[in-house]
Amino acid sequence: MGENDEAAWPVPVDDGACEHLVGALLPQIELRSGRGSILNLGELRNLTIFYLYPMSGADDSGLPPEWDSIPGARGCSPQACGFRDLHGDLLHHQATVLGVATQSPDYLAGEIARLELPYDLLSDEHFELQRALNIPLLPVEAGGRPVFRRITLVCQQARVIKVFYPVFPPSANAGEVLSWIKTQPAGGQR
Repeated sequence: MGENDEAAWPVPVDDGACEHLVGALLPQIELRSGRGSILNLGELRNLTIFYLYPMSGADDSGLPPEWDSIPGARGCSPQACGFRDLHGDLLHHQATVLGVATQSPDYLAGEIARLELPYDLLSDEHFELQRALNIPLLPVEAGGRPVFRRITLVCQQARVIKVFYPVFPPSANAGEVLSWIKTQPAGGQR
């Protein structure tokens, strides 16, 4: 089962682990990005899309042997590339895209370069966001670290207004988010 064989990946089910997130305020925490900046989540006012993902990488090093059998684990690069490919359309709707993972800012810098991402990736390597919002984690570690389940949050005025969970297939997530934004008054602005 390969990285780009979405049809063969196990499909995650909605277990209710993210129901508490709609309406949640983003915490006043600072996360470092793969581009070296620091972003205080609680100060964000514009329409912001956070896609939280387990782990991407150029190869499968650091992945546990059961990775391919975990629903929602595979597909980080296809998801990131989906947001890359629709970035201009999302910007047209005044939406900022940010990926979030538990890997270090240096690791994420490599992913930004490898995937040629026009947006930033944020590191929650100290699990501040995860703890503050009770973000669910996968039942295994990858690269020696706990990792997020795949979730996409759409936020306005530092408040979660829409949650996409479970996210499947990962490559279609950006299109689903864009379609939802287009159905909202003023393109998702509330």
